[in-house]
Amino acid sequence: MEKSKNNHRHFIIYKPYGYLSQFYTNAKKEQKKKFLGDLFDFPENAMAIGRLDEKSEGLLLITTDGKMSDFVNSQKVDKEYYAQVNGEITKEAIEQLKAGVEIGFEGKKYITKPCEVFKLHAVPKLPIRSKKIRDDRHGPTSWISITINEGKFRQVRKMTSAVGFSTLRLVRIRVGTIQLGNMDIGDVIEINTFKLNF
Repeated sequence: MEKSKNNHRHFIIYKPYGYLSQFYTNAKKEQKKKFLGDLFDFPENAMAIGRLDEKSEGLLLITTDGKMSDFVNSQKVDKEYYAQVNGEITKEAIEQLKAGVEIGFEGKKYITKPCEVFKLHAVPKLPIRSKKIRDDRHGPTSWISITINEGKFRQVRKMTSAVGFSTLRLVRIRVGTIQLGNMDIGDVIEINTFKLNF
């Protein structure tokens, strides 16, 4: 595929469960971890735009263009997630999530901004995760869509826990207008540019 006019390269990937959203580390404790560079031969100066924590999956944007990364991170770009939570989530909990909840961030209390949340009435069609999630014999689960334009560390997980429904599986399906679509776990697609219709 052709590179963009300024010779920067851009990728969309389906980050698997258990991978760190970085390419390498010098930290001894993380040397046995899995990194994005294990998925594809990315350019030396590639960087992830935003991150997904190790236990989260889904859409991640990769670029060699620092200005592009800064632009996306500086804008209040919507990021949509599908979250499988422990238990049958209530209307009250969903309303709390929409309005904003108190979570811990960098040792302080933080109130999340109002966001869009709704319950999914069917299990979303997602690839099977490498690590098995407990089945319904251990109690019911439910799925929600949650769209935020913040990016605090482990924010969605902290939000669902704050309303009494811990997250069992978290998949980012959209960043701005870029969709995960039918990508499979570990897929890497190189594109000419990000369509930044945020």
